[in-house]
Amino acid sequence: MYYLMRLQPIFDIAAICSKKGIKDAIVCPGSRCAPLTLSFARHPGIQTRTISDERSAGFIALGIAQQTKRPVVLICTSGTAAYNFAPAVAEAYYQRIPLLILTADRPTEWIGQWDGQTISQQNIYGDHVKRSYQLPQDYEHPDSKWAIYRTINEAANLTREGVDGPVHINVPLREPLYPQAGETISFSDNIRVTERLAAKVTLQTKAVQQLASQFEQSKRVLLVSGQGRLSINLITAINSFATAGNVAVAGDIISNLHPLPSTVRYADLFCNDDAKELRPDLLITTGQSVISKNLKLFLRANKPKAHWHVDEAIGAIIDPFQSVTTLIEQNPEDFFSALAKTIKGDQERSQYVRRWRELDQKTGEVIADFFATQQSGELAFVNEVMHRVPDHTCLHLANSMTVRYANFCGLGDDKKGVQIFSNRGTSGIDGCTSTAVGHALSSETIHTLLTGDVAFFYDRNAFWNKYPAPNLRVIVLNNHGGAIFGMIDGPGAMPEVDEYFVTNQPLTAKHLADEFGLDYRRVTDIKNVATTLEEFFKPGDRRKILEFESESKEAKDLFLRFKGKVRERLQEK
Repeated sequence: MYYLMRLQPIFDIAAICSKKGIKDAIVCPGSRCAPLTLSFARHPGIQTRTISDERSAGFIALGIAQQTKRPVVLICTSGTAAYNFAPAVAEAYYQRIPLLILTADRPTEWIGQWDGQTISQQNIYGDHVKRSYQLPQDYEHPDSKWAIYRTINEAANLTREGVDGPVHINVPLREPLYPQAGETISFSDNIRVTERLAAKVTLQTKAVQQLASQFEQSKRVLLVSGQGRLSINLITAINSFATAGNVAVAGDIISNLHPLPSTVRYADLFCNDDAKELRPDLLITTGQSVISKNLKLFLRANKPKAHWHVDEAIGAIIDPFQSVTTLIEQNPEDFFSALAKTIKGDQERSQYVRRWRELDQKTGEVIADFFATQQSGELAFVNEVMHRVPDHTCLHLANSMTVRYANFCGLGDDKKGVQIFSNRGTSGIDGCTSTAVGHALSSETIHTLLTGDVAFFYDRNAFWNKYPAPNLRVIVLNNHGGAIFGMIDGPGAMPEVDEYFVTNQPLTAKHLADEFGLDYRRVTDIKNVATTLEEFFKPGDRRKILEFESESKEAKDLFLRFKGKVRERLQEK
């Protein structure tokens, strides 16, 4: 009974999390974390899954949290296991996804003493968590129990306070770590739960009037939306604001503004040094990062007189366009709805909007004409996928060329129910597949991952678990290397490009599909691809992989022809 009495505060962590509304936990196998693992596995209010690879586990937890909009608990043993969570923790931090990370640890006196699986774990994630806590290592004293319960409450609250994000708790644990025969883990009754209620931020009438006055004085107004979740309410608010005040709205593929017909989708293809007529007087931004390097460079070189950034919770000044003048801390939906009622249209602003839309429409026509005659190549295949992905599904875009391809092809306003997700917090390839797996485990809808071969094979352990997720679809663009390095300025001109940058590889997804029991099919051109995709997207009892195989040189040549055709047509008078 000593084991149970001594570790009761640790068992109660699961009970507190459950009372906080946490319903999912991801546990990685290990011995030092046994008390945490057993308590979460045996708590009836939490669905606990086990994932052997910590790096994959971190991203699966991220995907679950992103899909459910709830914090997810992430548990590992001591030592380097905690470091393997780091890429997912950083992505969660920059994408504002709530995770509660519990890392089991050795007692502090054994740190640095050559004891097995022992490293310095306090503050292991540095600035990539909202806060890192260290629990007491001895639990018998009432003050220690009080401190543990208080810390868990505070940490769980913090994942959702202000800006959502990851919070770390390091948990030193002494042996024995397992109950003896006949001992039963239970949870304390009447555990105190501390809630934190935050006031809703609403701008004062005077502030709204001042902003409206500044808006009326601006004759060229551009709203740029960065990465964000699909929200019909936000789209409606932005549409009301843009219509009332004659505002140009730009949003790339990860902004999820595609249901708004007036959204400028192809700014990355026509924003350049010659487009100075597009310089805004007033730039309004919302959301997180944007994909378009050309849009970022254009706005940095053509700075507006004023730049408002609208965000529900603002901490540090984030200023990727180097022009922020006003930070507006309010729910964007409320802000745009309120301002729409106080502003009026203007002829000059209307002409400015018209120019953005003319360029976007012309670019869209060039893209359509190009793909109407292009019958091969992975970019043409991506265009087919973007047009044929079923509505009311989730489309996950892996990093590197994949998300850029999707952005160039665009998603039409006829795909109002398609939700776009992408790990653009840190823009790494390391957990793209695992994140999609996490989403699929938390939702019955079809989740489709569009990924390149390097990202796919890098995260192959996403499939190394016992959870089938038959609603997962994976489309692999296999050009046998990192073709992006042959396309971007710099590495493509180096004689070492193939070996040290593109890093050609001979693998296909066939053997992986056989190993993990996935339905597999392969295509090499886009002839009859409509029928293939229709069958691929149908519900089934197994995960599916569709591999489009090509060569990196072919992918590069097609991409360069595409960019050249767009540039040529846009230069026409």
